[in-house]
Amino acid sequence: MILTVTANPALDLTWEIDRIEIGGAHRADTGAVRAGGKGLNVARIAQAQGFEVCAVTTCGGATGAELRDELDASGVPHVLIPVTAPTRRSVAWVDRALGDTTIVNERGANPSAQEWSAFTAAVRGRVAAASVLVISGSFPPGAPSTILPELIAAGAGRPVIVDTSGPALLTAADAGASVLKPNRAELAEATGMADPIEGARSLIARGAGLVLLSLGDDGMYAVTADRMLRARLSEPLAGNPTGAGDAAVAAAATLLADGDDDPEHILCRATAWSAAAVLMPLAGEIHPTWRDLERALILDGDSPVPAAPHDPEEPV
Repeated sequence: MILTVTANPALDLTWEIDRIEIGGAHRADTGAVRAGGKGLNVARIAQAQGFEVCAVTTCGGATGAELRDELDASGVPHVLIPVTAPTRRSVAWVDRALGDTTIVNERGANPSAQEWSAFTAAVRGRVAAASVLVISGSFPPGAPSTILPELIAAGAGRPVIVDTSGPALLTAADAGASVLKPNRAELAEATGMADPIEGARSLIARGAGLVLLSLGDDGMYAVTADRMLRARLSEPLAGNPTGAGDAAVAAAATLLADGDDDPEHILCRATAWSAAAVLMPLAGEIHPTWRDLERALILDGDSPVPAAPHDPEEPV
């Protein structure tokens, strides 16, 4: 079973617009509403690919009730910890003309000490049945610095994947996470290093086992203590990148759940699923042609990192 942990879930709202004009008024068809947050997206994808999952997250207020109802309808097994603060929202505007997406994420509110205690207890109570633990997404402002190390420690004895940003990324490396999945901007922010490979290697030196470094259109790197590989498509795909990073995490989790920890296998599957997510309108899904994308990948070893200041992956 793959256990996913989402400490700062969101009610995802998505609208498709013919073309976005800054300062203009727009009309759109009815938008899509989905229980979101990176760990919930990971659980959706893994379950759709035939894997047993359980998603642990929180819900609060009217938005939390919508999240709960949608998650109940989705069929994804889950455990919801009630909190007082309303669940945050994440809004995505998909520009059909440009083929890109603009995202605004609310930061979220910090649960109380008692609510955090219930949350971590729920994870500890279910991790014994898990083959892989996935901790995905941001933590709300003011969250105790001890929460992430506690969650990683709860997963001792099994692979632990962490997809987060800011100081929490360094905390996860220090705590010995098996896999970290930053994008270029997140890595630079956390490490202060302009060279993403140097940044990835610094996370390995701190205790991480594997860094999956997403570079958007330029593909993905797998960096370990003794290997560096890059996988990419010959041309970038147009679509909605929201959830592409979550698809990469789901790919890593499913391979690890099957006992495959080869960095090359994880890199290729993660790159293919990430690309397949771009082809879907909503986060938490991958296109059924992902096997074709995987076969089309170009795999390089020790290749230079392209200088690309824009990374289309969504913030957490």
